[in-house]
Amino acid sequence: MSESRLRAGTASVGRVEFEVEFPPGHVACYVVDAGVPVLVDAGMPDERGLGGHDEAFREGLARHGYEVADIEHLVVTHPHVDHIGQVPTVLEAADPTVHAPTGVRERFSRDADALARRVRENATMAGLSGDQLEDAVDMARESLERDRSFLPPTAVDHWVDPGETFTVGDLDLTATHTPGHQADHLVYATTLDGEDALLSGDAGIQPFRPVVIHDGLDDGYRGAFAAFVRGLDRLDDLGPAPDRVYPGHGPVHDDLAGVVERHRGSLERRLDGVREQVADGVRTVPGVAMGIAGDDRSVRYLLPEAMSALAHLESEGEVVATVEDGVRYYDPA
Repeated sequence: MSESRLRAGTASVGRVEFEVEFPPGHVACYVVDAGVPVLVDAGMPDERGLGGHDEAFREGLARHGYEVADIEHLVVTHPHVDHIGQVPTVLEAADPTVHAPTGVRERFSRDADALARRVRENATMAGLSGDQLEDAVDMARESLERDRSFLPPTAVDHWVDPGETFTVGDLDLTATHTPGHQADHLVYATTLDGEDALLSGDAGIQPFRPVVIHDGLDDGYRGAFAAFVRGLDRLDDLGPAPDRVYPGHGPVHDDLAGVVERHRGSLERRLDGVREQVADGVRTVPGVAMGIAGDDRSVRYLLPEAMSALAHLESEGEVVATVEDGVRYYDPA
């Protein structure tokens, strides 16, 4: 765990990092001095990954002059576990006004068994079977149940609509919808002492492109690649361009345009790779995912990206799908 004191003009922003086992080795949340303490995202829960996250959270806040009980506003970019894990800690110690993307309300109202059934149908048709199929179904159910336990809908005071501007302390925040990595993801543009800033969660990350998860193997996989591109378009259209970007992974930076361009290139390279695999006779989602993963990566989080890439290419007329014995197979158009 490490923290750094960042400057945006003369208004300070405290960054708290939680050590994790996946690249780039950390996830960050931010505490902003907005006249009152505002927490943007909330890091990892103690029981996940490397552990010790409760202590990291408290120590990180203390290094910036705060206690958990001081938090008056909590702003969530998206409901992945590494960004909402300490929400229960904040709710127990303080009485914050909680702001979260409006799409999360409907998502968290979903019946977990109904979601599991739909994921099983989609995953079976995609060619998953055996342990891989059961893992995908279990992950969908458990992720929904886990994430809404960390961010209880009843604890949310303000469901934030895309395009909405709202005030926390002395700050005005404007929300922009940037789906693709996660379907409900919002970034928040604000002004910190005269400088334009973007609190970006898992968008605008400099070292790498976030994986296309969107809503996993639920029905939204069909439009996930197009959604990711729409999110990048919206980042490009932010005006004025932010002087600084505060992401959940990787460094604070001042190159949003460059990051967006690299992410566009990365998405196109992924589609190129999938096109090549299909041309070489790889016909199923698991086969494509294994081709993406190679020898060094797990296919677990690449299955949604592979499934979404094939669906996107099908929608563009670049591949054709046929169903044989309940499994969808892909061939060049």
